[in-house]
Amino acid sequence: MSTNRVLPFRKMHGLGNDFVIFDTRHIPLELTAEQLARVADRHFGVGCDQVVILLPPPEGADVGVRFYNADGSRAEACGNATRCVARLLFEETGKEAVVIRSLVGELHARQMGEGLITVDMGTPQLEWQAIPLAREMDTLALDYKIDELPKPVAVSMGNPHVVFFVEDVEAVDLYALGPRIEHDPLFPERCNVQFVQRLPDGSLKHRIWERGAGATHASGSSACAVIVAAVRRGIIDGRSALLRQPGGLLRMEWRESDGHVQMTGPATDVFTGELNAEVLGVA
Repeated sequence: MSTNRVLPFRKMHGLGNDFVIFDTRHIPLELTAEQLARVADRHFGVGCDQVVILLPPPEGADVGVRFYNADGSRAEACGNATRCVARLLFEETGKEAVVIRSLVGELHARQMGEGLITVDMGTPQLEWQAIPLAREMDTLALDYKIDELPKPVAVSMGNPHVVFFVEDVEAVDLYALGPRIEHDPLFPERCNVQFVQRLPDGSLKHRIWERGAGATHASGSSACAVIVAAVRRGIIDGRSALLRQPGGLLRMEWRESDGHVQMTGPATDVFTGELNAEVLGVA
């Protein structure tokens, strides 16, 4: 790679959960974990929660995608980024529905009008091996104690999540507890950490510590884990709820008919740019 080269990118966000998107469908691009982390750095790079790579479409899909956390590690799933990719495809193709192929399989997205996009995030995995956990236990009430927190629920949406239902999410020290739980030996692939409070109107207030990124304004796969955990615990009436994340609102449903999780929310296009290759430390 020449230092004279510039790399086109798109900056987008879903409820403040922001992404740098590189389109490699026609121009191949290989980035190391260190380079991905440089892109995500808010002082020395572009700045984002995750980097998204668009890939040539596999058979039966409109595009392939890979997601990477801000530390350069791989993320199997990202619901907010999936909505952003879907918006790009809608604008490119004029389609009302698209198929996006990720590491966890096909993600189906459709336009809902008024700037909203619904993504079918597939079925959750609830067995301890699938999360994964380091040892066998009931994923509905983990045998896991940290400070005064209640027993959490574990869910995999292709990536691992642990969900704590608390009386007041604002009273939780997210920046102290998040990294401790993320890196606990119980979670061999680390985990995304969710703190959730049921509000009087039945909606769910949600704060997020995202694996490899830290505190985020929103997270789609986290929202999916929360609705599944809330249904399993009987925290909500029925199988749908409005989720209030720091960056805004998501409408969530865990369908009984097929077990798929549906996520509806906006996707915002912020700007396009060109990244100088020298930022990536190329000699």
